[in-house]
Amino acid sequence: MKIAVLGAGSWGTALAIQLARSGAQSLLWGRNAADIAMMREQSGNPRFLPGVDFPAGLLVCDDLSATVQQADEVLLAVPSHAFAHLLEQIQPDLHPGKGIAWACKGLQPGTGRLLHQAARDIVGAERALAVVTGPSFAIEVARGLPTAVTVAGTDESYCRTIAQALHGGSFRAYTSDDIVGAELGGAVKNVLAVATGIADGMGLGNNARAALVTRGMAEMMRLGRALNANQQTLIGLAGLGDLVLTCTGDLSRNRRLGLDLGAGKSLQESVQGIGQVVEGVSTSEEIWRMATQHEVDMPISEKVYGIIHQSWSPAQCLRDLLAREQKPEHI
Repeated sequence: MKIAVLGAGSWGTALAIQLARSGAQSLLWGRNAADIAMMREQSGNPRFLPGVDFPAGLLVCDDLSATVQQADEVLLAVPSHAFAHLLEQIQPDLHPGKGIAWACKGLQPGTGRLLHQAARDIVGAERALAVVTGPSFAIEVARGLPTAVTVAGTDESYCRTIAQALHGGSFRAYTSDDIVGAELGGAVKNVLAVATGIADGMGLGNNARAALVTRGMAEMMRLGRALNANQQTLIGLAGLGDLVLTCTGDLSRNRRLGLDLGAGKSLQESVQGIGQVVEGVSTSEEIWRMATQHEVDMPISEKVYGIIHQSWSPAQCLRDLLAREQKPEHI
């Protein structure tokens, strides 16, 4: 099987490596010609995954149309803001009847919509759709460390195809029919990871971090109910699993952004220092928009939106959260 992985950043490259290790022929495409040339020359991606060599079966490509046309399956691994545009670019080259998979964790910018909703508008409702998501730092996947993800989609057979292509060695891939819950978990966790990073950057302690993770999970569950997501999905790999990883692991860009903001750095200074797309920046606005549309109470997520987009003070946001009225935990 030939699988085109579109997006040669850290996550796309790691997935291409895993696919090749599991027996597929990986066609890794990237839009930056200089990066592609470097990866071909060095048989690796030292910019994003230093010290990891490409396995046999991984081919680096620079022609988008040709890459898609020769692939049996296509997996997009780009930032969420680039998802729709890339899908529009490749739509004419997609094989009839073939599905579309992606490993993006975010929402459609400016709309508060899940990515599968945007995908349906572009490729039509008849194509099978699937998202690959879960607790997975790219460098650990690339190094072959144990990882488990969920492949959730609109067609059971297609999900199995993508999961079986990824599954192997120390990498486990489960399947799910709840694409709404899987995408929602992957998006909300970005925002909550920023929140826990801010708390740690402010030196608020372990108790505060645990409280934010737990109450943040409650926010995710409330929004999930409003969108008819399966609650089991949100307490699984795509929700709780990814939330725990990104809120506690310092490899998380969203957590690193929060650490900087909590320590007093500006948003621009932090993003420039991280040097890669931080999904929590745009996702915080889209989650706020979605929560407002569905009238869901998400105070932690709202504060992250305010800090990033409205220049609210983290210290004042903390005081506001602590001043909220006492109430039962489970409502």
